[in-house]
Amino acid sequence: MSAPITLFLIDDHTLLRRGLVALLSQQADLRVVGEAGDAGEALRMLPALCPDVILLDNHLPGVRGVDAIAGLREASPDSRVVMLTVSEDGADLATALRHGAQGYLLKTIDGDLLAEAVRRAARGEPVVSPEMMGKLVAAFQSQGAPEPEPEPEPEAAQPGPQLSPREEEVLREIAQGASNKEIARRLDIAETTVKIHVQHILRKLGLSSRVQAAVYASDRLRTEQ
Repeated sequence: MSAPITLFLIDDHTLLRRGLVALLSQQADLRVVGEAGDAGEALRMLPALCPDVILLDNHLPGVRGVDAIAGLREASPDSRVVMLTVSEDGADLATALRHGAQGYLLKTIDGDLLAEAVRRAARGEPVVSPEMMGKLVAAFQSQGAPEPEPEPEPEAAQPGPQLSPREEEVLREIAQGASNKEIARRLDIAETTVKIHVQHILRKLGLSSRVQAAVYASDRLRTEQ
């Protein structure tokens, strides 16, 4: 049996942390190894714990969670940082991802979905609450962020990257925040097949992550409407 995924919680509300510990401890493959009420306390504890995933609130004493991400990653380089917050601000979402967060989840998330998001983050997959995907695109555009891996201007007009019909279906599902397992179920194909399609999509579009693919798909849909 593989070792459990270890977690560290950072939130200034003690009752919420206790609730998260109780909730996540119900999952046999998840284990909370530490918790802190502010970023400073977390920075002192993290080097000795090296958790797989850090769940980080945005509203902390003295500093915003999004501004603490870089320091947390430096204190525990192998940890994946996932925001767990009430903030639905698209600018906070974009800042968190720019600073190296693995994901951005709202505290309204269902307990089972949170556990699955933690597992995905531990595997290195980006996790963003589906209701935040539209704000992700808007925030990146309004802040003038560069689009993912833009193609150089060709000397002559050339067609864009051609995705197969199945790859287009997978890309639409990614834009909605679906996991590989969810895409496999919705399209009635094997999860390993989904992974292959995702790899092909990223390669063809010159992208490096599912988040970039979601932004690309949402932006393209907007221009086509």
